[in-house]
This record gives sequence, C-alpha cells and structure tokens, in this order.
Amino acid sequence: MHGLSTTEMVMIFSVLGIALLGLGYALFLRRQILQEDTGTPEMRRVWGYIRDGADAYLDQQRRRILPLIGILTVVLFASAWVVQPSAEAVEEFGEQARIWVAFGRAGAFIMGAFFSMMVGRWGMRMAIQGNVRVAAAAARLSFGDALRIAYRAGTITGMLTDGLGLLGGTLIFLIYGTAAPDALLGFGFGGTLLALFMRVGGGIYTKAADVGADLVGKVEAGIPEDDPRNAAVIADLVGDNVGDCAGMAADIFESYEVTIVSALILGLVLVAQTGELKWIVFPLVVRGIGVLSSIIGTYFVRAVGKTRNAMTAINRGFYTSAIISIIGFGLVALLYMGEWRAFASTMAGIILAIVIDELTKYFTDWRYAPVQEIARSTQTGSATTILSGLASGYESSVWAILVIAATILAAVLIYWGQGFTFVLYGVAMTGIGMLTLTGNNVAMDSYGPIADNANGIGEMVGFGEDAHQIMAELDAVGNTTKAITKGVAIGSAVIAAVSLFGSFITDVQKVDPTALTQGIRVSEPVVFIGLLIGGAVPLLFGSLLIRAVSRAASVIIEEVRRQFHIPGLMEGKVTPDYQRAVRISTAAAQKELVSLGLLAVLTPVVVGFLLREEALGGFLAGIILSGQLLAVFMANAGGAWDNAKKYVEDGHYGGKGSPAHKAGVVGDTVGDPLKDTAGPALNPMIKVINLVSVIIAPMIVQFTLSPLVVAIMLALLGIIAWAIMTSKREAKLIPEAGEEATGIAEVPASAGAHANPGDEV
Repeated sequence: MHGLSTTEMVMIFSVLGIALLGLGYALFLRRQILQEDTGTPEMRRVWGYIRDGADAYLDQQRRRILPLIGILTVVLFASAWVVQPSAEAVEEFGEQARIWVAFGRAGAFIMGAFFSMMVGRWGMRMAIQGNVRVAAAAARLSFGDALRIAYRAGTITGMLTDGLGLLGGTLIFLIYGTAAPDALLGFGFGGTLLALFMRVGGGIYTKAADVGADLVGKVEAGIPEDDPRNAAVIADLVGDNVGDCAGMAADIFESYEVTIVSALILGLVLVAQTGELKWIVFPLVVRGIGVLSSIIGTYFVRAVGKTRNAMTAINRGFYTSAIISIIGFGLVALLYMGEWRAFASTMAGIILAIVIDELTKYFTDWRYAPVQEIARSTQTGSATTILSGLASGYESSVWAILVIAATILAAVLIYWGQGFTFVLYGVAMTGIGMLTLTGNNVAMDSYGPIADNANGIGEMVGFGEDAHQIMAELDAVGNTTKAITKGVAIGSAVIAAVSLFGSFITDVQKVDPTALTQGIRVSEPVVFIGLLIGGAVPLLFGSLLIRAVSRAASVIIEEVRRQFHIPGLMEGKVTPDYQRAVRISTAAAQKELVSLGLLAVLTPVVVGFLLREEALGGFLAGIILSGQLLAVFMANAGGAWDNAKKYVEDGHYGGKGSPAHKAGVVGDTVGDPLKDTAGPALNPMIKVINLVSVIIAPMIVQFTLSPLVVAIMLALLGIIAWAIMTSKREAKLIPEAGEEATGIAEVPASAGAHANPGDEV
C-alpha cells in the first residue's frame, strides 16, 4: 500500500488508532465532567447567561463565514485543476490524477475547516460546562476538585485538537500516499483560515467587553470585577469562552495541522530523493506518541494532599508527558529510523517549547522582576505603568526570537552537509517536537478561562471569603498558563512558517527547475519591495484589530455608564440589561471577519502575480520576521500588565481601590487587546499567508504577467482596499429600540435558571 512495508503499515494504522483513542479519551472526560455538581440555582442562572450568549455568537459567526468557505472551496478546486499534476500524483492515479488532486485539495480544505470549527465549538461548550462545576467545587471549599474539574474540562479541548489533527493528516496520507502534499495543503489551509476567523472574532468580542467593563466598573465606579451590577459582566464572561477557549483551541489546532502538513510535504520530497518512506512515517508516529503521552500526563494533574499549588500540579503533568515522549521518540528513532538526526530535531523542538514556557513565565509571572517592576510603576500613575510594560514587552520579543533562531540553527547543524531539503525537514520536525504535547498545552490554555469564568460566577452569586480565595488562586495561575500557551503558539507559527517557506521554494522548483536557484535575493529591488510590504502587513492587521476593540469598547463604556444611572441598579434592586452589552460585542466582532480574512488571503496573491515568485519569497520573509516580533511583544506586554494589576490587587502598593490599582487597571485594559486580540491573531495570519503562497506558487510560475492577469490583480487590489476601508469604517454596533438585534438570539431573563446538568454538548 503506497510502497509501505508491513511494519510501516502496522505503525500507520496504530497512529490512526491512537488518534481515535485521543477522541475516545475526550468523550470519557466529558462524561466525568457532566456528572459533577452544578451548584445552586443562582449559579446555574448565571451559567445560563454565559452559555446562551456564547452559543448565539458562534451560530452567528458560522452563518457569516460559511459563504466564504464555499467560495474558497471552488477556488481551491480550480487552483489544483489548472496546474499540471505532480509526477507522484500521476504515479498514484494515472490519467485520473488531475481530478483526484483537485477533489482532494477541496475536500481536505472542507475537512480542515470543519475539524477546526469542531475543536473550537465543542471545546468551548465543554469549557462552559466546566466553569459552573468548578464554581460549585470552590463553594464546597474543595481546592482539589476545582483544580481537577477545570483542568480536565480543558483537557477535552486538548484531546480534540490532538485526535482530529492526527486523524486528518493520517487519513489523507492513507488515501493519497506520495501524492498527499496537494491535499495536505488544503487541509492545513482550511484549519488555519477557520482559526483566523475564530481568533479575530473571539478576540474582538472578549476584549471589547473586558475593557469596557473594567474601565467603567473598576476605575470609575470603584466596584469589584464581575460585579452583577455591571451591565458588561456577562459579555465579559462570554468573551472568555469565544476568545480564549474557541479562538485559542482553533489556533493551536491549526498550528498542529500546519506543522504536520509541512513535515509531511518535506518528508515526501525526501522520499523522492532517497526512496525511503521513513521520512513521512516518522512524523506521524511521533505525533501518535505525543497523543499517548498527553493522555497519561493530563490524567495525573491533581492536587496532592492539602497542597494548594495549581502550577506545580500542571507542571507535573506536563513534564511527565515530556519524559514519556522523549523515551518514545528515542526508541522509534533507534529501532526504525536507524539514525539520530530526526530524534535530535524533535528533541530541539521539545527544548524550544520548554525554554519558551520559562521565558514567557519570566516576563509575565508576578514572581519575577519584569512584572514586579511594572507593579512598582503603578505607584506613579498610568503613564509609567504603560511605559514599563512596553519596555518589558519589547525586551521579551528579542529573547524569544533569539531562542527560535538558535533552534533553527540547531536544525541546520544536525543536518549539516545533508542538503537544503534535509535542513528544512529538520526545522519541520522541530515544530513537530514543539507541539508534541499539544494536549497538555491546550489543557493549560483552556484551564485559564474556565477558572476565570468560575471566579466570575462566584463573584456574581456572592461567594464566601474562603471560596473566593480558592478561585483567586486558580485564576491567577490561569493567567500564566494562558500566556505560556500563547508563547508556544506564536513560536510554533514561526517554525511552521519557516518550513512552509522551504515548501514554497521546492514547489516553485518542481514546476520550473531554473527558478529560485540562487534563493531569495534581498539585494534585488523587487524582492526588497516584497520584503517591505510583508513587514508592513502585520502592523496593518494589528492596527485594524486594535481599532475594532477600541471602537466597540467605547460603545460598551457608554452603555455601562448609562445603565449605572438606572434608578435602583447600584443598590442591587434592578438587574442590568446584560443582553445589550452582549449584542454590542457580537456586532463588533462579526463586522471584521470577512474583511480581515480577505486581507490575509488576497495580499500574497496580488504580490505574487504582480511582482513574481522571488518577490513573494521576500514578502513571506517580511511577514515572518515582523509578525513574530510584534506578536510576542503584544502577548507578553499584555500578560505582564494583567498580572501586575493582580499583584496590586493582592494587597501590594495599597491594594484594591488605591491609585496604584487604578493605574494597574488602565495598564491591563491597554494590554488586553494586545495579548488577547491582535497578538494571537497574527499567529494564524502568518500561516494563512504562507499556505496561500505555497498553493499559488505553481500558478505564478506557470502563468506569465499578461494583461488579463494584471487586470485580475488590480481587481483583487481593489477588494483589499475595500476590506481595509470596511474595517476602519464606523458602524452602528447596536440596534436602536425596536430594531432587530443584529441577528443574535435574545438572551431570556430566565436563561439557565433550570439548566439541565446533562445538557447536550
């Protein structure tokens, strides 16, 4: 079968079985979570608000993006149809190669998009099922139960990511064999594009509500976070789920997809050079070992005795999984690969993940100097708080990119003298190794918003001091785990982008062996133009996202201020109109989806066809460098501001309500759209642009710059300009009285009051 030996077939089908095992483990944990107590009727009432708001948002998002997915499916089919099929495809399918490749790319695109949507949507729903149960455990004063429920609810998302990502890549290889690259590109593009949509929409939603709620509630009114009198509090809690759960889950899933796609594409190039299939079997087996180790490690995350240290328990699970993975990789490399280089590359990826973990902790955890410096700066006002956070974020980006550069250098040294493709394969295997523990990483990330939501539910129903302390401890750890996962996601984006960059060069040379023989020459003016444009795109993308959050937050602020003047509301006699803030955030998020998606998809097409393939290579280099630096800066600066605020809230420098606290809140609200919207959205944007470039590379070489091509590119340039103007345009974010509520289902006042603990997920 595709030239596989009996041993290799057993290994591949074992990987397929492990993927299904990961999905079965997710279902097993789901049943466990749904059996837990959901607390008091008041808790379930608040839970119902959150659940209904999140479901309504995702339903609206799905309706908005499905037409674009349909159009792109046709485009991807055509992109494979108009290009001569590869020699591998002809060998696999003969005269039917063109139709097999075209349907394979389009079908894999749909599968990747569907899997990404499933991970985000199902993961978010389980996070919502978990949050009320964590709150109920805290109300019973059980730290161990609260930690276990929160982490295992997050692990469900991790296992969905692991299982579906591995399942898709393995199935495509089993069907297409050595002709798999074309279909794999569609699979990766589908997952990445959906992740971009979910990141952009969820990020705008959550931070518009969060910034508005904090500035009016904490700073102006002086009331606690998640106070039920704040009209934006439900929108804020909903945002944690659609942004940090659904958005981040889809983001990590597409990183998982793209690293396996790049490794398999480069592995297939090595198969053609060496005649050995081990180069494509090894990445799949490594991923299978990672899923198994994540299952074992995540299940043992629990509090030991009376110890109340969530970070220690989470790290124990992470390092247990890492040790099991390393042993497994070594055995496969020794017994099957018969060489040390592939093992060393995956080890470099694991080390990279650990170093980025520690580096992110250093710059975002309150126990270390950078956050403590920002916290001290709050004593002299908001300006110094923001300045110290900017300085810390800039520095963190430098160290992060040096670590990634060292990792790529390690891949070069490991495959020294073996050839260009071997080095790129080593880089791809570094990405595989980095995301080996995806199940653990996603569990850590989802744990954060689950704990945050549980804390919010506790605030709204009036937890006692002991229960509140349990949730405060879990929530503080959640901020660090979220920052760590963002660091891993951004680092993996760069590694995957470098691998795809190599795939871009090899794909161009397959069509025209004389193209790019001298590499990407920055000294060429046209190539340098591409580099400049590529470097500018992440800044434009970030600008549009931050402006969207600022615009929506301003409307939220006005709405919360208005409701604070409702007679009886501040005395707790009147319930705020939570629905209105939910609709504002929803409308703001939906407005940007298509325009920013078009910007990411069409920009490389225009650059590639007008400036040609070498300039497109320069464009990709600019995107990778600028996007990495900007994304890490925004993620770490925002995380540091957040934890500096929490450090003050814990009683330092005057504690809650002090001038230092108000300065910390301002710093946190400035950082919110950076760390949870613009920064993370750059991660899928980088990979969308790289994947589009790899897909169109054969067409760029095949088609000359004719008047028809120029006319089409000018039309696409007009669409890009329209997308930018649409994103910047002011829009009515909430209907006036008597108008339709932007298509979002009204959240009934009694929502969740009698919620069934076993509601279908």
